[in-house]
Amino acid sequence: MTLSYVIREYTPVDETAWLRCRVLSFLHTAYFDDVLRAKPDGQAPGLELVAVDGNGSIVGIMDTSIDGARATIDTVAVHPDHQRRGLGRQLLERTRSRARALGATTLDAWTRDDADTLAWYRAMGFVESDHYLHVYANHYTDRDEPGRAIGEPRPGLRPIMAFLHAGLADEEHLRGEFARVHVCRRFAMAI
Repeated sequence: MTLSYVIREYTPVDETAWLRCRVLSFLHTAYFDDVLRAKPDGQAPGLELVAVDGNGSIVGIMDTSIDGARATIDTVAVHPDHQRRGLGRQLLERTRSRARALGATTLDAWTRDDADTLAWYRAMGFVESDHYLHVYANHYTDRDEPGRAIGEPRPGLRPIMAFLHAGLADEEHLRGEFARVHVCRRFAMAI
């Protein structure tokens, strides 16, 4: 069965469907807990695209900020029921064309070490470059992790969870100390 999609600009009425698509597509990735209650306002002007199926449902999203010559994919997500059908590629092609028309010469994105996501970026022609670590210290994984991560808390406060950045040189040590450590990678391509 071949499905056709319409790619169009995001509008505020799309917010709930945008959030639902993002949550469901992130559920089985390294971003499974990156849940938002509202669509974030873009920090820089850019593009906000949605892919709509024949039933009018939003099944793909791509938000890209543009700052001078650099365009950065802030969110890309395809609903699990519509993955592996070329929809991500269609969103990317439209984003590249529109970003180029707005003066961008480079398109980049930062993502974690999720095998399918990394494979998609590579298949699309992105080249991997910079790296750093995302470290999660969570009381529910190990009650001592947050304390190890932040040291002595303020009186009356007990850390339950912390999200931290660290240099790649500390990866081995941090993986021995914390249950959840991800390599965050920059992918970029000339457009």
